[in-house]
Amino acid sequence: MSTIYEAATTIKPKTPDEEEVLKNLWSIRPCYLYNEEYEDCTSVKARFHQYFIHGESIDCNQWKRDFDNCVRFEKNATDTKSALELIRSEQKRREERMRAHYGNNVWTKRTAPPQDWAKPLPEHMQKEYEGSFLASKAKELREGPQTPEVESSSSCAIM
Repeated sequence: MSTIYEAATTIKPKTPDEEEVLKNLWSIRPCYLYNEEYEDCTSVKARFHQYFIHGESIDCNQWKRDFDNCVRFEKNATDTKSALELIRSEQKRREERMRAHYGNNVWTKRTAPPQDWAKPLPEHMQKEYEGSFLASKAKELREGPQTPEVESSSSCAIM
């Protein structure tokens, strides 16, 4: 099997585990990325950063286990045990990353954009925008590219 996504074509779910793998196959990254994360985590620069931030080196073995599971699943698409372990590792990583977001009790989350989100800019900002590069490019896109007029006489100038 060359990619994880080709594994999806070979999985014919018969058990709940296989159904879960097929449903969460999108969360599995390409295998080389797990290996890159492991190598980055164990590099001298990363170890120095970990010591500076956490006061100690962190455990990078999860990246290695994820890489090994990914390779096993990529070679054998019926190895749902490896795929499930990899999917659960990704879910845990995602939950940990989003913990602060979901735990936020300071800001209230919007359900819709503000009523006046599309109101015109203040006059001083409109004047600044008129002479900007962005305005000239927007005008060019609206009107189409302007081609310079070609003179009928032939001449050559070296500058």
